[in-house]
Amino acid sequence: MAHNVLGFELQDCSRNPLTGFYRDGCCHTGREDRGVHVVCVRVTAAFLEYSRSVGNDLSTPRPTLGFPGLQPGDQWCLCAARWAQAFRAGAAPPVVLEATHMSALEYADLRDLRAHAVSPDTE
Repeated sequence: MAHNVLGFELQDCSRNPLTGFYRDGCCHTGREDRGVHVVCVRVTAAFLEYSRSVGNDLSTPRPTLGFPGLQPGDQWCLCAARWAQAFRAGAAPPVVLEATHMSALEYADLRDLRAHAVSPDTE
């Protein structure tokens, strides 16, 4: 059983759009996940623009990769290093702590993650 950054059982991040490295709705990780997609975020327009500006366009759908393209308000398992980079740039998106894998703590301080915390989307 995987744990979140709060020390409890890892909760789902999103099933619509379906997220996670393994596309199981959860921010699980494993050896194959070189990007460490473990931070459950609620994307904002400002973050999507920031991400595009540093070469990672998350808005444009890429059907051949099973990627729907993200809209503000979507929850998504983001690479831990990308969240930390955005945090340092003042552009970090909100974080759903309950759905953020504990391995995110290798990249970001819990205090910083808590400062960006939002309640889980229960839709």
